[in-house]
Amino acid sequence: MIKTVIFDMDGVIVDTEPVHHYAYHEHYKELGIPVTPELFSTFTGQSTKNVYQILKDKFNLNDEVNNLVLRKRAIFNEAFDTKPDLELIPGVEQLIIDLHHNGLELVLASSASKSTIDRVFNRFNLNQYFKAKVSGEDFPKSKPDPAIFLHAATLANSTKEECIVIEDSSNGIEAAVRANIAVMGYISQNTKRQDLSKANWICEDFFAIDANFIQQLS
Repeated sequence: MIKTVIFDMDGVIVDTEPVHHYAYHEHYKELGIPVTPELFSTFTGQSTKNVYQILKDKFNLNDEVNNLVLRKRAIFNEAFDTKPDLELIPGVEQLIIDLHHNGLELVLASSASKSTIDRVFNRFNLNQYFKAKVSGEDFPKSKPDPAIFLHAATLANSTKEECIVIEDSSNGIEAAVRANIAVMGYISQNTKRQDLSKANWICEDFFAIDANFIQQLS
């Protein structure tokens, strides 16, 4: 029986992808580098630090990775704070509340920075439902490396076999598979270029599932 649900954030809890997309591409313009849609799609699920390490190597950028990250983060924060229509993914708040009220443990494992996670969780009052929040910036490698999910599982009061990950990216699903944790792939607006075929289950609508449904998965 599932006792712990490990949530990704971007594309699963909140759709910050358009804000990230804007911030990244504004920064690419500043840097004068041609990032194609195909290249950009491979960054989904990776930490900002890893993305800029890839870009630094590929385009021979002179800036330090940390400085690149800080500049992109500044663009993102300004856009995030001025975007009034940023909303949670449809149905996810009800699902989170239902899972919490029915005794399931919730852990966040997101590639996003701690500051972005805190902005989202404070804005939508989600801290009360989650036992722990794990940021990808704490790990040298990002998804599909399994480290973030392996660590998240150690924070749970259950075994890995009693955990499930909810992810919307191919990198995230691959990370859960490598961690040997069951994973549900969520089909979001941002999964057009994402391969969810390795997920144990697929969800297209959070309104269609609840705590009872999750607990019975095996």
